[in-house]
Amino acid sequence: MQPPDTGSRKNDHVYINLEEDVTFTTTTTGLEHYRFVHQALPGVNLDAVDPSTTYLGHRLSLPLLISPMTGGTVRAGEINRILAEAAQEAGIAMGLGSTRVVLERPEVAWTFQVRKYAPDILLFANLGAIQLNYGYGLDDCRRLVDLTEANALYLHLNPLQEALQPEGDTRFEGLLPHIEAVCRGLCVPVVVKEVGWGLSRRVVRQLIDAGVAALDVAGAGGTSWSQVEYYRQENAAGREIAASFREWGIPTAASLRIVREVDVDIPLVASGGLKTGIDIAKCIALGADVASLAGVMLRAAAESPEALRERIHILRRQLVIAMFATGSTRLCDLRTAELTSA
Repeated sequence: MQPPDTGSRKNDHVYINLEEDVTFTTTTTGLEHYRFVHQALPGVNLDAVDPSTTYLGHRLSLPLLISPMTGGTVRAGEINRILAEAAQEAGIAMGLGSTRVVLERPEVAWTFQVRKYAPDILLFANLGAIQLNYGYGLDDCRRLVDLTEANALYLHLNPLQEALQPEGDTRFEGLLPHIEAVCRGLCVPVVVKEVGWGLSRRVVRQLIDAGVAALDVAGAGGTSWSQVEYYRQENAAGREIAASFREWGIPTAASLRIVREVDVDIPLVASGGLKTGIDIAKCIALGADVASLAGVMLRAAAESPEALRERIHILRRQLVIAMFATGSTRLCDLRTAELTSA
């Protein structure tokens, strides 16, 4: 079942994300259309602002999750260690890159086994949901959770990316019942996420009915994975096809609103193009419980552990000051802060 170039593909993805322009060109997250109403008399003290929260039963020092990104190669293992150590120090959550390769090549399991560096964090294993249509099942999900000592499992949806990969897995028919079986049978929470094109109303309803513990919208506006795959194409036709989907997807802000219109209570992660603590604040005000960042974290981790720690510090400070300037002592106050359309 192993694609012939799993490791090569993972290395490609890391290199391309770091070295090439893989952002959307005209599509944005939609967050720029919202502005907080500034409060000149915030009525709170800056040092009293508390951005901590609880997500899936775990206390986080701020509502931040390092998005699932990589694993399976030596370079990826080094990056995961740096990310895990930073997450432990900062008291935030972390997702691992797709861990399917662990089932196929047990010798690379160490690149995902970061628990020794981060004994206390909320940690997510990760599997492409489509693999449930290719022979993988509940027992494999249990094994991934056990091997990584994870607290929860991400099942990610990436039909467009799979369609653009020469080696892509595209048999999506009948996938939902398999997702439901994992949600019902796994002993840890199952969170379903897109990878950068957002969740629609129909899909949100289907996933909630299937019993997911939480959703991650991973909307459009950040990394365009069709553009990542553009750089992996071997011929002009493939590149033209991939390039035509560069602006595809549901923007992050719109997808957040869709989820909350369908269900006001489902635990919700905002991701897709977030870069600053102000972006995080806006997402919380739009209904998210936690925000997840990938690109800025990957670039910082690739630079140095110190750069990553500094990036997390900046994100926290931006969020805290945004809360202060809206008169929000806690995140529950931020959720009701006045937010207007720009």
